[in-house]
Amino acid sequence: MCKDFDGFEVLRDIDLDLAPGTTTCILGPSGSGKSTFLRCLNWLEEPSAGSVHIDGKPIGRSGNGRATRPMARRELASTRTSIAMVFQHFALWPHLTVLGNVTEAPVHVLGRPKREAEEEGRAILARVGLTEKADVYPHTLSGGQKQRVAISRALAMRPKVILFDEPTSALDPEMVGEVLSVIRELAREGLTMVIVTHEMSFAREIADTIVFMDGGRIREIAAPTDFFTNPQSDRARRFIFRP
Repeated sequence: MCKDFDGFEVLRDIDLDLAPGTTTCILGPSGSGKSTFLRCLNWLEEPSAGSVHIDGKPIGRSGNGRATRPMARRELASTRTSIAMVFQHFALWPHLTVLGNVTEAPVHVLGRPKREAEEEGRAILARVGLTEKADVYPHTLSGGQKQRVAISRALAMRPKVILFDEPTSALDPEMVGEVLSVIRELAREGLTMVIVTHEMSFAREIADTIVFMDGGRIREIAAPTDFFTNPQSDRARRFIFRP
């Protein structure tokens, strides 16, 4: 996969396979292309070259070999339901209650009955410790609570993959732990997750695979123990052991 903006190359020669049921943490300095890569995975940004497949099915383009075409909007929306994304700044709908945020897409995108979606939504909110917040509006919540609602909204789509774009970067330090504990539990349940994060100790604890990016390229792919104890590149060593 490659991606450029007006001739400026942001991603180059990205090639990555993600095993189902694993957690992949993407690390790297600011500006290394991590978030752009994540956005290309669900076609919020269209790659300049390359392809994305989930369970062998393409995202964004249809066809075989070089004879591909951009997916129509409805087809893209349908394929994109297999990938959920949790953003840095929550992206909740302020005019909907917490439960409304969680059930909006299952009802209006997936066509689930409202009562069924609400029952499942309340069960998901209970999983993340927000049972009592189902009927309030997002402006009444703390940052940590908003991010847990965002995670609940992602789970309600029953996705095959959840993408997290620095899910704790917009939180006060005391709220980081409550969000990370939810993600830890999802990892234990075997959800397939790709997490862009600057939380190094968290990545070491939770990841099955570490992907280190710099300058728009993947520089290393390794198990957490190997990466954090014996990084193979000078750039990774400087990143990990920086003062």
